[in-house]
Amino acid sequence: MIAHGWRVLLLLLLLGFAPGGQAAPGGSVWLLSIDDAIGPASADYLLRGLQQAQAQGAQLLVIRLDTPGGLDSAMRQINKAILASPVPVATYVAPSGARAASAGTYILYASHIAAMAPGTNLGAATPVQIGMPGSPEKAADNNQDTLARKQVNDAAAYIRGLAQLRGRNADWAEKAVREAVSLSASEALRLKVIDQVASDLPQLLRQLDGQSLVAAGQTVQLNTVGATVVEHLPDWRTRLLAVITNPSVALILIMIGVYGLLFEFINPGTGVGGVVGGICLLLALYALQLLPVSHAGVALILLGLAFMVAEAFLPSFGVVGFGGIVAFIAGAVILMDTDAPGFGIPLALITSLAVLSALLLGGVLGMAIKARRRALVSGDAGLVGSLVTVTFVQADNPFHGSVQAQGEQWQAQCATPLQPGQHVRVTARNGVMLEVSATAPTASGE
Repeated sequence: MIAHGWRVLLLLLLLGFAPGGQAAPGGSVWLLSIDDAIGPASADYLLRGLQQAQAQGAQLLVIRLDTPGGLDSAMRQINKAILASPVPVATYVAPSGARAASAGTYILYASHIAAMAPGTNLGAATPVQIGMPGSPEKAADNNQDTLARKQVNDAAAYIRGLAQLRGRNADWAEKAVREAVSLSASEALRLKVIDQVASDLPQLLRQLDGQSLVAAGQTVQLNTVGATVVEHLPDWRTRLLAVITNPSVALILIMIGVYGLLFEFINPGTGVGGVVGGICLLLALYALQLLPVSHAGVALILLGLAFMVAEAFLPSFGVVGFGGIVAFIAGAVILMDTDAPGFGIPLALITSLAVLSALLLGGVLGMAIKARRRALVSGDAGLVGSLVTVTFVQADNPFHGSVQAQGEQWQAQCATPLQPGQHVRVTARNGVMLEVSATAPTASGE
């Protein structure tokens, strides 16, 4: 009976100390920062951050957000990772003056905790990649804009589902999509769009201390007062990906890649053009497969570059080359199949690259015309009429000998006797025999 009593007491003690949720006393708080457009680099940075935070046993991951929006594909990839994460995610729009517009609003709604600093705003979540004129309501009334209506309806249903999952204001979320409205931090808190307003991260952590959240189907209790904050800035991989997935940089890489390979083909042996061109072209193709590009735009750019390269080898006197410039400009204008902030190609850059191509093309044409007008200096045309030097005279026949012409030794015969070192002029060629005539050097040094 005594042993049985000890077992019951031990069981009661264990049950008494068993937590209702998975608390993480002493667990660190990870901090990630996004202060640019949402794109492939942002998605890669956040996904790897979530995985590392889970592996390190973090109790909370905070995304400090300031974005004008971004790509729908990258935003949905981030939201999928947040919804499946066993580590709770708090998206914090900060510092004052920051915003969570467009794609940032969706990320805020998908997070376990939505917080904002005073003086920030969110909203304007209408999918801008459809590029529709006027308001979303007018587009919905237009029977010809079926794609626009589909995308707006899909976006509205998506953000409403996120709002219902997190217990936030679903009506305003749908309004942000259909009417592109925005809210300040205080208004968002009043309308239950967000959960917290905090002036800085320490205040936010104090407000979250003791809260219980459901992450990946498990209840997690936060102990954030005094928790260690571990900030993880974007590493070299994220920074490199952010650079090469910039559409302007991708377009420049295509140009460098094509012209580098062209110069390697024209002047083989150095290897610099081939190495640099090949690397740049591969980086550009990798970036394009991550971005929402128009296949027609890519085809026009490649066709234009092919025409400009062909101009160096075809006697078209600029027709093919300038046609390539036109195709390049048209392809660059329609290359990006989105109007998302931060993913457009400036017209000034397109014009500059086209002008640079035109200058290169003009230089090639100029050299071709100059070469066409220049007198031939090789072959029979360059040999006949040239001045050569006698290098050898046969002892038994002074009318025959050898001359140095175009870097080679030729047999020569003359109507008058020849002397070694004598300057003679080539009058004709008969196979390997040159007909020469005796002449004296001119004053110019011939």
